[in-house]
Amino acid sequence: MLKAAFPGSFDPPTLGHLNIIERAAAIFDELLVVVAENHQKKYLFSAVERVEMMGQLAADWKNVSVTICDSLIVDFLQKKDIKLLVRGVRGVDDFSYEFELSMMNKALDPQIETIFMTTDPEYFVLRSSSIKELAFFQGNVTGMVPPLVAEALKEKYCSILS
Repeated sequence: MLKAAFPGSFDPPTLGHLNIIERAAAIFDELLVVVAENHQKKYLFSAVERVEMMGQLAADWKNVSVTICDSLIVDFLQKKDIKLLVRGVRGVDDFSYEFELSMMNKALDPQIETIFMTTDPEYFVLRSSSIKELAFFQGNVTGMVPPLVAEALKEKYCSILS
């Protein structure tokens, strides 16, 4: 059985993330979407909120599950007996960053392999940080995030601004 993990902050989940999940789910027997909980970062959505959203969004793929990781991804993968990491890249900047991470992960555990999946062209410009900024100013995020996420963004910013 070929298992892989797709880690990320997913703050918020985007259509680009779902594109990578859909394509990876078609390749691997089992795909674990790993929601990062880095206590040094400030997130808009809690880890639980992000896992709940990702779980709902990935529900149609029977070989996809979602969980939280609050440790080094390499340690997490060792515990889950997963040797493959899937990373989505939009362009050269993403690739450079992801390549450096993959080298660090490889140094920590030589058995970990990283597979880079380029995003489909229609999702090339989707950055979670830009989407959050747009949503903060009540901009239209349709076509960037699923309706579930668009509604969660609206609710989150309404409660923050109230």
